[in-house]
Amino acid sequence: MKHEIPVRSLEELPAAAKQFLKEIGSNTLVAFYAPMGAGKTTFTTALCHELGVGDAVCSPTFTIVNEYVSSEGEHIFHFDFYRLTKPSEALDIGLYDYLDSGCLCLMEWPENIEELLPDETLKVSISVLPDGSRLLSWED
Repeated sequence: MKHEIPVRSLEELPAAAKQFLKEIGSNTLVAFYAPMGAGKTTFTTALCHELGVGDAVCSPTFTIVNEYVSSEGEHIFHFDFYRLTKPSEALDIGLYDYLDSGCLCLMEWPENIEELLPDETLKVSISVLPDGSRLLSWED
């Protein structure tokens, strides 16, 4: 089934995050594919806020992974694989320990570790439309 969520403005982010979380159901491995500046980190921040994360959410560009805790006490892992030059670098941080944890894993720049992603990874595209709005789309 194909899913699409338009995001026309920053004001629509909370509603889009809420809808996204509802539509992905029990999927815990989410990979965001989008060009630089399309809003991967911005949308991840909205998702974390919707889940009740009280800490600041920021891109883990240099640390590769950030860990947050939801208001329900559940762990959320936020990855940014942009700086990785080879997939083995993801293995060095214990990637499969995170992915196998059952916790929500939100991944930016997954194309840099594509061959390591499990088959059940939900691959979400964020497209920048001509009017500057965004469109999230995926199939399950």
